[in-house]
Amino acid sequence: MGSASGAGVALWHLTLTPALLTPALPGTTQKSNVEQYKLATEPFYAPQGNEVECYEAAYDKRLPVMVKGPTGCGKSRFVEYMAWKLKKPLITVACNEDMTASDLTGRYLLDANGTRWVDGPLTIAARLGAICYLDEIVEARQDTTVVIHPLTDHRRALPLDKKGEVVEAHEDFQLVISYNPGYQSLMKDLKQSTKQRFVGMDFDYAEAGLEASILVTETGIDKDIASKLVTVGEAARNLKGHGLDEGISTRLMVYAASLIDSGLPPREACRLAMVRPITDDADIRSTLDHAIDAVFGE
Repeated sequence: MGSASGAGVALWHLTLTPALLTPALPGTTQKSNVEQYKLATEPFYAPQGNEVECYEAAYDKRLPVMVKGPTGCGKSRFVEYMAWKLKKPLITVACNEDMTASDLTGRYLLDANGTRWVDGPLTIAARLGAICYLDEIVEARQDTTVVIHPLTDHRRALPLDKKGEVVEAHEDFQLVISYNPGYQSLMKDLKQSTKQRFVGMDFDYAEAGLEASILVTETGIDKDIASKLVTVGEAARNLKGHGLDEGISTRLMVYAASLIDSGLPPREACRLAMVRPITDDADIRSTLDHAIDAVFGE
């Protein structure tokens, strides 16, 4: 699976602020609006199996896609890669618990001339025929996520109640959501009425050899060092459920490899990028520090 690092990849994270949701200036065309959301360069992604073919089949029928997997395993990179491969625009929304339905659909704003309607990222994607990617959707409240329901069945429409308009989704529009099943709880989970509107794809960390090659490709470090970083990462993943909520992600391994490539000693880079971010427990830190020393030598 591709690394979750964002190095060298153009990302279109449409943060929910009025400035970024302002319509294009007069004189611009719909084509120019679409082009600004397309990835200019190919994101690096290393397939683990047939996930590319599965996604292409889903997009061919414009089926909504649910991408599930642990933190930093490459879910977002995969969606970016597929948008690039299909030559489709991509609008990404980082979901959070304060996000409202209006943040997704749009709202009226005051300006010098009175009030005007400003489309939200979901509405923009539906109008332009983009792939709309709702990252970590379980972070959003359930009363917010229900707004996507009409876009994920035979209707393929988005009612804008405040504006009195129903937006018929462009034929190229597709909705993609992602979340980490490890963070599910009774308070943070998707309703079955939402889950059963998507096809699901499971992701996990790549096997050791592929994960090491990802680190080499992403950062240019030596293969032997990359393999040692993966060994440390696997040691931490074995502690999941035994003091750690999550293991070390591929993303953090890329960070460590980048620090090593910048000249930081491997053991220090591992502690800085792979241990300190994931736990404050002194015993767990000591265990992982000893694992680092064992792999890289005292």
